[in-house]
Amino acid sequence: RVNGRPPKKPRDLVDGVLLLDKPVGLSSNDALIKAKRVLNAKKAGHTGTLDPFATGLLPLCFGEATKFSQDLLEADKTYEATVHLGIMTNTGDTEGEAIETLSVDVTLEQIEAALARFRGPIQQVPPMYSALKRDGKALYEYAREGITLEREARPVTIHALSMIDYQAPFLKIRVTCSKGTYVRVLGEDIGAALGCGAHLNALRRIEVGALDVTGMITLDALLAHPDPRSLLRPVDALLSTFPSIELDAELARRFLQGQRLALGKEDVAVPERPGRVRIYHDGRLLGTGQLGEYAILAPERLISTAPAA
Repeated sequence: RVNGRPPKKPRDLVDGVLLLDKPVGLSSNDALIKAKRVLNAKKAGHTGTLDPFATGLLPLCFGEATKFSQDLLEADKTYEATVHLGIMTNTGDTEGEAIETLSVDVTLEQIEAALARFRGPIQQVPPMYSALKRDGKALYEYAREGITLEREARPVTIHALSMIDYQAPFLKIRVTCSKGTYVRVLGEDIGAALGCGAHLNALRRIEVGALDVTGMITLDALLAHPDPRSLLRPVDALLSTFPSIELDAELARRFLQGQRLALGKEDVAVPERPGRVRIYHDGRLLGTGQLGEYAILAPERLISTAPAA
């Protein structure tokens, strides 16, 4: 015992990916901490923050999977959002205080025309209530002090934007967007384009890269599950969009030693196009590499738990 308390249970080396359905009212980091505790995992990370009021797909990475979490941070994401027309809040979402209320008198044709303005590459001004830093301090900290700073518009891409339903004053939309897109700001901008203002009433993420809600589990179900680790997907679930290369024992050994390999001289099936690839030996993931010209393979991120060939 330490100070009268029993010693902490040592954490385990747990590898894999959990598709969590984040509940409303919980930060992404708090959700990660709870899941990490249930799995008794030593190392964990998430793949892109969801606001506390948002719900939906939050891929959690454990152990070796954390090496590849950056790929999902960079990935496109799809959301379903409910835009409350006619009411603007200081945060752009339902957690803020109403700052202006306008009447709502818009047609479906006007809504479709407004949505069309935001498809494709656009410039978006980040909100004050965001975690972006200015002089080492998060913007939301300035906002809470009543300070508004100038923010430069940033380029983002709205790959798809459609109306799911409209029951005034609630407009439900589906949006697929590039990294760095604030759906809160998109909702506000749609309201501005319609001349009535708006804020985001609800937000649910349904896709991150190639991952979707299939097999997603709630925190309550995870806590109640008799074998929560059985819910983990393999590490390469994060890499499914990259071509794969299978190496023999000798090439696998050299790859794990960090050597560059000239696969064009070997009897190895090589993808036609250069770029990022996932590497296997005997069906087990060894890591990722960059396939360059002349079929030269450069190791990138290696799985430390991969067996030495």
